[in-house]
Amino acid sequence: MKRDADTGVNVDGADVWHERLGWTFGLIASDPAERAAALVRLAEAERNTQDAWNRYNRAWRRRYPLGRQAARRNYLEALRYSLPGGLWDRPTGPDISMWPGLPYALCFLEWEARYPHEWTRHAKSWGTKESLIRDVAAAHHDETVRRKLVELIETIVQRPYRCKDREYVRVARAVDSRDLRSRLERAACAGDPWAQRHARYVLWLLDRPEVPNTRHVWQTWLAAHPERKHQLM
Repeated sequence: MKRDADTGVNVDGADVWHERLGWTFGLIASDPAERAAALVRLAEAERNTQDAWNRYNRAWRRRYPLGRQAARRNYLEALRYSLPGGLWDRPTGPDISMWPGLPYALCFLEWEARYPHEWTRHAKSWGTKESLIRDVAAAHHDETVRRKLVELIETIVQRPYRCKDREYVRVARAVDSRDLRSRLERAACAGDPWAQRHARYVLWLLDRPEVPNTRHVWQTWLAAHPERKHQLM
């Protein structure tokens, strides 16, 4: 653990992050058995977190200051070993591309994108999803992260809309590239009507960086394209 010079708070290194949350990559594994094992690990972490929360509440009822402080520390420590709690303590100062937790944030977003029902059942947090999408919407990521974000956007535009998906337009604008546009163009020619609409809308916004991505803009765009069935976003 090291102390960040900008914020003065302790920042875990990559090795500590791996020790705490390395198992979470199993949540996006293609092997169902590996994914099931990761879900068991998550359930265990959630039980530990709930137990720590219950002890914290009991300490408050007893009105014992030292006990409260210890119980609070234990609860915050338990959070760090689970999702989404393990992603809640990013210091505000450091560049997101330098944050050791970035791979786990991307894993959390990929899990929601690829296995939405499992994510919803076991770790639903729309606020965390929104804040992470906004955090990763940066143009200076390395090529590996940019490729991962492009793949995420491709997945998102081809599935039924879910809460906070609209935030991915920020990411699309940040990582705009020939690769991203070619993937969106393929989605725009897909057989699924929603994928066609969504991909064409994102491409339209990429050509107009000054246009805000609001519900009103979406509805206006749909009205200007009557051949595309109206669908709220």
